[in-house]
Order: sequence, then structure tokens, then C-alpha cells
Amino acid sequence: WYQRRVRAGDCNSGFMIPHCTSAALVSENKTLCFPSSADTQTTSAGKEDHVSMGGWSARKALKVVENLENVLAIELLAACQALEFKRPHRTTEPLEQVYALVRSKVPSFVKDRAFTPDIQSVQKMIAENQIWDAVAKYLDSDPLFG
Repeated sequence: WYQRRVRAGDCNSGFMIPHCTSAALVSENKTLCFPSSADTQTTSAGKEDHVSMGGWSARKALKVVENLENVLAIELLAACQALEFKRPHRTTEPLEQVYALVRSKVPSFVKDRAFTPDIQSVQKMIAENQIWDAVAKYLDSDPLFG
């Protein structure tokens, strides 16, 4: 069904490749979430029996966040494309705001093109809280900070 998310079907692969990318990033995150402490080595000629691996854990956590931002960017692009297939119907106002924000940077997919710049644009919006800012005014309170 990802292939049909482009109006000009035929030889266009649509969102199939970004979908595979997303699945690969999620799979990578699963391996990155394996506890680093399980792979500790003794050091100092056996005088220290445990190394926390805190630095490596922090680097893995940052990579997990980066991967998640890219997965969310791909999902947002697919959701925006799906909304277009339901026009002239509209969704909720917060989602229409997100749609407008995404489409202000990334045009609709009519035929195949490289997805990387589009994914990077939306990932940047996520990292810079632009998506959050677009919907925050519609929430009763901030779910993170009360």
C-alpha cells in the first residue's frame, strides 16, 4: 500500500523505500538499546572488575534519538501524503497545522525523487521543536512539564 501513496503509480516506488529505511532504523535502535554494561571487560590487570561503559551508552542513546527523529520524519511525510488522498476532507486543526508546516518545506510527492532532503527537512523540524510548537497551543497543558 506504500506504493500507492504516489498519484503517478506505475514505475514510481512511492514510500516503499522510506518505509524500508524506517524499519531498518527501528531495528538498529533495538540493537543499540542492548545494555552496554553487559559487554563490560575487566581492566587494570584485574584490579577493576567493572567498567560502567557510560560514555558508550551516552553515544548509543544519542544515536537512538537521531534514528527516532528520522523514523518520525518518514511517518510525518507519509501521513501528509495520505491526507492529500482524502481531500477535500480535513482532519483536526492541530494536524492541519502540522500538515501546513511540513508542506511549507516539503512539496507533495507526485513522482519518485530522492527522499533524503525531505526526510532531513522534517527531521530538523522535529529536532527544533517546530512540530511541537505547531500543536502545543491546542493542548490543555504541557504533557512533559504539567
